[in-house]
Amino acid sequence: MVGQSSNENGFTLIEMLIVILIISILLLIAVPNMAKNNDVVKDKSCEATVQLVQSQVAAYQVENEELPTNLEDLAQYIDSDQITCPGDSEVLNYDPETGKVSRP
Repeated sequence: MVGQSSNENGFTLIEMLIVILIISILLLIAVPNMAKNNDVVKDKSCEATVQLVQSQVAAYQVENEELPTNLEDLAQYIDSDQITCPGDSEVLNYDPETGKVSRP
């Protein structure tokens, strides 16, 4: 092979190692950020669920002229699986005296 020196054969291996190192560093930066974003999404979806159930408590109060005694009274307004935060098995907290819905 004319024009090639013996040093050029190992260059692609070093180049590949550098690329793998750069990709590894980028993954170390990206993966924790994606996990953090999942927590934010779960938090926002739980807040939206609380607001949904709170609005249904208000609808119940308008129709029946009283607050529901518990969240199960809202069966005609929401499904039973909507009284929990998405991805969580705990039922939302409800205060029948004030009509306030809160997170578990």
